[in-house]
Amino acid sequence: MTEPKRVLAVLNDLFFTVKLSDAAKRAGLALEFIKDPNDVLEKAKTRPSLIIFDLNYEAAGPLDLITRLKGSAETRPISLIGFLSHVQGELKQKAHEAGCDMVMARSAFSQNLPQIFKRHAGIG
Repeated sequence: MTEPKRVLAVLNDLFFTVKLSDAAKRAGLALEFIKDPNDVLEKAKTRPSLIIFDLNYEAAGPLDLITRLKGSAETRPISLIGFLSHVQGELKQKAHEAGCDMVMARSAFSQNLPQIFKRHAGIG
C-alpha cells in the first residue's frame, strides 16, 4: 500500500485544527500541523501535496513563508492555499503576490475543504 499523501497546515486555531483533521482523515490524507516557520521550510522539502496557511497567523509569518517556498525550485511545485477573513482584500492581494496558489475566505475554505482534500489526495 502506498503512503498517504501529506498535507501541512500552518495555523493555531484549535477549532479549525479539528475540522481539518476530520476532513483529512475522510480523504485519506496524512495531516501535520506546524507552528514554527523553520519547521515549515524544513518539512516542505519532503514534498507534501499541499500546504495550508492561516494568513492571519502572524507569528508564523505566512507571507514570508509563501515567498520563500515559491522562491525555491525544490518547493515551488507544492500547492499553497491561504485562508483569511473575507474583508481582508489587501492581505489577499499580498498573498497572491507572494505566490499563494489559492486564497480563500475562511468560510469558503471551510465549505470547500472536502473537495480540496479529495483533489490533493488524488480522489475524484
